[in-house]
Amino acid sequence: MKYRLLLTLLFISSLSFAQQRGSYGGAASSQITGRITGTIYDEKTSETVSYATVVVKSPQTGETINGVVTGDDGSFKLIGLKLGKYTVEVSFVGYQKFTQQVELTPKEPDHNFEKIQLSADTDQLDEVVVSGQRETIENKIDRIVYNAEQDVANMGGDASDVLRRAPLLSVDQDGNVSLRGNSNVQILINGKPSSMFGSSTGDALKMIPSDQIKSVEVITSPSAKYDGEGTAGIINIITKKQTPQGFAGNVDLTAGTRINRGVVGINAGKGRLGFNANGSSFYSWPQYATTDFYQKTVVNGQTNIREQNGRNLSNRLGYFGNMGAFYDFNAFHSLSTSIRLRGFNSTSEGENAVSTTLGNEENAYQRYQDNNSQNWGFEWSLDYIMKFPNQEGRELSASYKIDGNIRDQQFEIRQEAPENYEVARNINDGNNTENTIQIDYTHPFGEKFKVETGFKSIIRDIESDFQYEAQAQGSNQYEIVDNRTDIFYYNQDVYAGYFSTQTNITKNLGVIAGVRYEYTGLQGSFAEATEQNFEPLSYENWLPSVIVNQKFGKFNSVKVSYNRRIQRPSLGNVNPYIEIGNINNISFGNPTLNPELSDNYEVGFSTFMKGTSINVSAFYNDISEVIQSVIFEDPARNATVTTFENVGTQQNLGSNLFVSTELFKIWTIRGGVNANYFMAEGVIQGEDVENNAWLFSGNINSNLKLPNDWMIDAFGFARPRRQTLQGYNPAFSIFGMGIKKQLWDKRGSIGLSIVEPFKERKPFETELGDIESDFYQRNVFAIPFRSIGLNFSYKFGQLDYKARQKRSRISNDDQKGGGEEGQNF
Repeated sequence: MKYRLLLTLLFISSLSFAQQRGSYGGAASSQITGRITGTIYDEKTSETVSYATVVVKSPQTGETINGVVTGDDGSFKLIGLKLGKYTVEVSFVGYQKFTQQVELTPKEPDHNFEKIQLSADTDQLDEVVVSGQRETIENKIDRIVYNAEQDVANMGGDASDVLRRAPLLSVDQDGNVSLRGNSNVQILINGKPSSMFGSSTGDALKMIPSDQIKSVEVITSPSAKYDGEGTAGIINIITKKQTPQGFAGNVDLTAGTRINRGVVGINAGKGRLGFNANGSSFYSWPQYATTDFYQKTVVNGQTNIREQNGRNLSNRLGYFGNMGAFYDFNAFHSLSTSIRLRGFNSTSEGENAVSTTLGNEENAYQRYQDNNSQNWGFEWSLDYIMKFPNQEGRELSASYKIDGNIRDQQFEIRQEAPENYEVARNINDGNNTENTIQIDYTHPFGEKFKVETGFKSIIRDIESDFQYEAQAQGSNQYEIVDNRTDIFYYNQDVYAGYFSTQTNITKNLGVIAGVRYEYTGLQGSFAEATEQNFEPLSYENWLPSVIVNQKFGKFNSVKVSYNRRIQRPSLGNVNPYIEIGNINNISFGNPTLNPELSDNYEVGFSTFMKGTSINVSAFYNDISEVIQSVIFEDPARNATVTTFENVGTQQNLGSNLFVSTELFKIWTIRGGVNANYFMAEGVIQGEDVENNAWLFSGNINSNLKLPNDWMIDAFGFARPRRQTLQGYNPAFSIFGMGIKKQLWDKRGSIGLSIVEPFKERKPFETELGDIESDFYQRNVFAIPFRSIGLNFSYKFGQLDYKARQKRSRISNDDQKGGGEEGQNF
């Protein structure tokens, strides 16, 4: 079945390549070719219009001959045109279409428009773009776009720093992301998922330098064309991808007290062929973290208390690289490919003083632990796009992607006190491979109705090779413990299809409605413990969605939406290998977890007035089969166990407000507040439990432009404790500021950034259970946080850019984020 789908994709592509390209121009044949150039401006603001579509058509037949998209500076260039008469059309959402005829002759083969001014179109419905704020925030019918490249404070950071400044998002100290209080989000890179997020979201975000991020799309109301995964929504990180006519590049260097980073990128292009590549590496200085742990359990009337205090020294080294190429056969057929490589290594050494009181027996001893983690992965994608010359907006795309991720971990523990002796090591080598095929088709019927449909398959093959070795007292040799050593094979196949329509009922009222079908097949087996194999499982889901948008005037709109979404267990949630934290603390995944299902409702309002944009919304979601980590005392193991279960149901009722304003044309202030009432109930270890709480979060960003190309930026962010049925995980807040000076006609810059200047270390507290109950646990983890960094950036080469928006159609956004919890492959 897998190979049949691949052959079908290649067959469709080969047929498409063979199609006629059509004739060019209307004049007699000539050795001379011409060009049409120009720059697009907003008639009212005189700002350049980026990403506008410029199309050249035959005036006799109306057939599209060629087309481009304007660059960041609003300029365009059409070359290689045969001499003759043409109709030039310029269009962009929110503006009236510009149309003019030109003639290229042997005497004057080139035509330069110099300046084309577009007028606002009050009849457009698809999106409301905030005039005067386009470089910062865009409010669209199903998403909010944050243009991160404009923030000076993003210099020298990573993707987690960028997401903390985006509307509606919260990011904790470990890099775990939540949208309006819900952590079940799916993160895409350039419209497609990556297995790098399957094991640890925080580690993956650290690998992406902030300097390479162009914008962040926060999609709160995904339509049926998106994968059904992510009960809270989707976050799409768009990286900088520009292709010049000629050669250009950039170098970014950051040196700081916590992290050092280097980024190099090159872009090259000629005619319809383009290439881009970038690479980055970061290194964090070794730093000490401290731990203060207390746990109380009552088992069969006996009270057990475990306490632990100590410190841990850790450091990290990572790299990230991407190469891409495209070729436009003509205005209607294009092929693009990209390959991404990544790696991340971390080491840590810890020393802890442990004391236990088990009934009347007291013990105290030292425990030493070493942890080493090596991660690397690759992604390769191939994308073909076919546009139909006689119907604008009609498009067929076919994509293939292979994604591999390897994570090798080794954890060693040494407790040499005779009464609590344990010298052991845990090894887990994981390998995850995904193959994806996707076909999408868009067909407009007139100007008011459009249909989108498509098919997708994801084949996941996962292998987890885990081994536990122990060293007997008095020996210096490790022996394998058979009942904790095995290989786990896990297969997950997803097949999906969707049908979505977009209708402009009136010039101010539009509807996007559709349904998505997803089939999931699961199978798990063990190499040795075959009695634990489980029979193949499967489930089917119909996921409807509808978005209604009503526009009032030019810059006011109201949106009402509903969608059903699914959250499959992540690979880290299901891995059954047992990881030791110490002699009395173990954790493992649960391969029999069911997926979460969520019904989501939202009402939103956006407006723009006198330099200020406002976005306010209210939302409600109802989630069943909620997946959470649970912790309990296991008398059989004489240890505390952490695993994952479908614990019950959860509801979230809340609202959010986001405001962006510009003062005196030099000072931009953006900020948002989120309020959410959390309600959860379920069963843990046979007991009914519930938890209700008000949660508040927010962020604020300020950017001040000064004379002589100086800029100052400051930001603050705070998120509440993350609630579970057993308690809460740490709250988080951060404050930082930066200053930047542009040099050499804006080709270079130098900047200084400071994070938490008034607080050297930050404590993070987790509390589970109640001190008066049979289970209670508190952990305070403190790490260095104050940092100072110096950033230098330089762009070189010819900067005659031709912007492109050819992102892969593949988006495997269909699994619960791994976060920092659970075991990883």
